[in-house]
Amino acid sequence: MSKNKVKIGLIGFGTIGTGVVKLIQGNARGLKARLNADLVLARIADLDLKRKREVKVNPQILTTRVEDILADPEIDIVVELMGGVEPARRFVLEAIRRGKSVVTANKALLATAGDEIFRAAEKNGVSVGFEASVGGGIPVIRALREAYAGDKIRSLLGIINGTSNYILSKMTDEGSRFEHVLKRAQEKGYAEADPTLDVEGIDAAHKLAILITLAFGVRIKLNQIYTEGITRISPLDVEFAREFGYRIKLLAIAKDQGPKGIEARVHPTLIRADSLLADVKDVFNAIYVVGEALGPNLLYGRGAGMMPTATAVLSDLISIARQKLSGVNTGIPGRSLPDTQIKDVRVRDIKEILMGYYLRFSVVDRPGVLSRITGVLGRHNISIASFLQRGRMAGAKVPIFLLTHEALEKNLRAAVAVIDRMDVVRDPTCFIRIEKNLE
Repeated sequence: MSKNKVKIGLIGFGTIGTGVVKLIQGNARGLKARLNADLVLARIADLDLKRKREVKVNPQILTTRVEDILADPEIDIVVELMGGVEPARRFVLEAIRRGKSVVTANKALLATAGDEIFRAAEKNGVSVGFEASVGGGIPVIRALREAYAGDKIRSLLGIINGTSNYILSKMTDEGSRFEHVLKRAQEKGYAEADPTLDVEGIDAAHKLAILITLAFGVRIKLNQIYTEGITRISPLDVEFAREFGYRIKLLAIAKDQGPKGIEARVHPTLIRADSLLADVKDVFNAIYVVGEALGPNLLYGRGAGMMPTATAVLSDLISIARQKLSGVNTGIPGRSLPDTQIKDVRVRDIKEILMGYYLRFSVVDRPGVLSRITGVLGRHNISIASFLQRGRMAGAKVPIFLLTHEALEKNLRAAVAVIDRMDVVRDPTCFIRIEKNLE
């Protein structure tokens, strides 16, 4: 590597890749001042080189072959922005094997193959930057890895999927149905044509897996994270959550329960309307971190999009470039701890967890129905905190809304199974978990 140049190879020239090029070109003078060296885009690889983009680059640096980047001995850092697990995993591991540091925004890759990638980086003495993988422009990775390194993180709760947050925000503010808001999100470019990863909570689970390893120093697999999406949330649920003083958010939740293990879950959650997370709207993200010494702390900002995510990529590029220019091969371990110090952990089954619940029953309007339902709940050790019923029409279908005190989820599920078999129940019962310990 030259003492006055750091050469970059970019794999993936889509939306985020375009943003990275924009920042490098537009901030060239400022970047040079920070590094006392030039950050040079030496190669860009993408399968589609004819698509019109918002930036212009020298055609001679464009290629459809990733190998042109991997085989170039002058390229110091590889930026992977192609997405997906394969072939991204193969490209990243090969770059590391050849002694190149890597910057990626690929949460699915890290959640699936992070162990393999970070072990390879440690073995080959290179760095892996992944600030852009969670929270877009919010520096949550750096905060967990560095700023909070002297504390013991007890819990983190995050709104870390902008698409779902946009949908729930509009459903709350406008009373719109899920399907209508999803269509609008797709028209605005907030949601993909196939929105499954976002609305089913899978994207948030990928990100939570990354955050858990950073926060608690433990190893976790994706299939250990309980994951539930927002597709069954109705305007009725949004309206009556508000009546009870709550808002519904898709939360990614992780808690260190000591000997009991780690809680790791993604699901729609009722949170108090006066809590900080309840005011996180539209496509914004927020991560609420609670440390033993620090107490509660909220990180908030734009969680996705071209420029916020590109900003996070550039922060990693600058950090790694500084290391290389100073002659340091690696900085702190990619996940705060060396791989040998990251432990396996017991992840608590969702059925073991004690929580309050919102319940919506669809029943025939008939005397004695509520007492039958509460009787079943009582026999399963579930007590009622409050209830609402709107509309009366003898013999017709009406909704009943309940809030419970804390109960074991296995008991709640067992009770709901019994209730749903009653002759007066017309639709499957909807239940949403409640998270109360938020400021």
